Amino acid sequence: MATFIGTPSDELPDVLSTGRTDVSIAFVSMSAREPAGRDEEYLAWHFLDHLPEQHRLAGLRGALRLVSTPACRAERAASDERYDAVDHVMTYLFADRDVLTPFRALGAALGAGDRMPLRLPSVALDVHDLAGKVAAPRVVVGSDVVPWRPATGVYLVIEVGSASPERLADIPGVAGVWWFTSAADDGATTQVAYCFLDDDPVATAQRLRPVVEKRWTDENLTPLLAAPFHTVAPFEWGRYLP
Repeated sequence: MATFIGTPSDELPDVLSTGRTDVSIAFVSMSAREPAGRDEEYLAWHFLDHLPEQHRLAGLRGALRLVSTPACRAERAASDERYDAVDHVMTYLFADRDVLTPFRALGAALGAGDRMPLRLPSVALDVHDLAGKVAAPRVVVGSDVVPWRPATGVYLVIEVGSASPERLADIPGVAGVWWFTSAADDGATTQVAYCFLDDDPVATAQRLRPVVEKRWTDENLTPLLAAPFHTVAPFEWGRYLP
């Protein structure tokens, strides 16, 4: 866990005045493992074929793929049955909802070109609005750019209810937090928080567990998933597998 000297960007108005993120939504796709155990093959295809094509989209700002392991699963502090099968998470950060139309058109066009050789079993597919962001002061970079800082993984927290998770950035190993919200048909708010990690995801999950459990009690939140995930190592697709 690196600590850098200097004043954090979020405390420097002259830095912030040069540019702020325009990310407004996250497209989140959660999947189970490949039924025939071809997860490594799937990851290679996605990174080398499918993901680069997404950068044709003018509104794409970032993309993040995560994968769980047995050790990660063992450290889940919450896992509702609707998310229990999740072993893969793909997130696209978009500037606005207008990009969703060409995003879907691109997927259809690639499929028509026989460019979809593998699919993972879908568990959940949602679009959430950016609600807040914070960076740990020790990393000095601003909260606007935390998702583009190299990460070992993400601790993903999905809850019913709405309460700022910014205090999770105080936990060693958490470089910053971005959180998103969406409203269900019944009016309930679902909140999805990405804790970007710069320490071992499993070790950081152990430090986070008592904090999130206390949070759920204090803030009257219903946990649906609280789990560590690894980022995928390029060209070492099999390093972290379900």
